[in-house]
Amino acid sequence: MRTPTMGEARDADWPSRLSPEEVERFFARLAEHDPAPTTELDHHDPFTLLVAVVLSAQATDRGVNRVTAELFRRARTPEDFLRLGEEGIARHIRSLGLWRNKARNLVELSRLLLERHGGEVPRSREELERLPGVGRKTAAVVLNQAFGAPTIAVDTHVFRVANRTGLAPGRTPVQVERALERVVPERYRRHAHHWLIRLGRYVCKARRPECRRCPVVDLCRYPHKTPSPEAAADGRRR
Repeated sequence: MRTPTMGEARDADWPSRLSPEEVERFFARLAEHDPAPTTELDHHDPFTLLVAVVLSAQATDRGVNRVTAELFRRARTPEDFLRLGEEGIARHIRSLGLWRNKARNLVELSRLLLERHGGEVPRSREELERLPGVGRKTAAVVLNQAFGAPTIAVDTHVFRVANRTGLAPGRTPVQVERALERVVPERYRRHAHHWLIRLGRYVCKARRPECRRCPVVDLCRYPHKTPSPEAAADGRRR
């Protein structure tokens, strides 16, 4: 999809508060800081990635990596997960939110992969979303990370950054996803959500963004930027 020019972006349908030129600079800087970003979820192949992303709902990547370190030593294939069973999986993931539902979903997911897909993770969003515990965001992450598709997954970090910066405002994750699909230049689409996740997780934090560390601070439309410690101290002295 071609990104509109500045003149075209004046149209009311342009879903960003940044101009196309500013969006280009926004992603160029993120790419310069991190040329080849990847998920922080530990995995070995598309199936273990799918498992890890299912487990990550209402959990941190760090927490998921702690439980999968042992889980993946015992089970790495759909057949392994069926043999382990719901209770066997549950024993490994009790520290995660919704652990009982996740254990149940992983057993059923493994069964369906074997019955419908020969044990392989499907490469279509529609087939992925038919699996238990797999929603739009999970499917997008798997397609992007495992198969190189230019999908954009909108989690809480992406949603916050897209709205706070003015890059792609929206009231729902789906609205933000649609807006990002329109404004992100094609050459940056493959890694866009990884860059936005990391920006939100480590810099543009929910409670107090660390604007002094942000590579796109001058492009950001957020009106309440956090001052540097030096500027804050100078303001207090005055």
